[in-house]
Amino acid sequence: MAGVLFTLAVLAFWLYSLFDVITTPEDEVRNVPKTLWVLVIILVPVVGGLLWFLLGRPARGGAGEPMGGPQRPFQPRPAPPKGPEDDPEFLRNLDRRMRDEE
Repeated sequence: MAGVLFTLAVLAFWLYSLFDVITTPEDEVRNVPKTLWVLVIILVPVVGGLLWFLLGRPARGGAGEPMGGPQRPFQPRPAPPKGPEDDPEFLRNLDRRMRDEE
């Protein structure tokens, strides 16, 4: 039973490490190119994952920004698209068209 749990834990760590490398932007990866990190994690799962977290993963500051790197300016998200029922101009035109059809 313990062997199965250990195997599942190693598999989960390997998958998490691989997913983390793949989703990390290329310009934030430290020490070696991203492709090489993927190969190291695939070929040497546990050791490669540990090396990734210690040496390759971007160092994060308190707010989730890379330490020592250029700070990106805050950019608010654009407003979500309006539906037709939220647009007063659309509703006025719709009302006008319905009156014209009658």
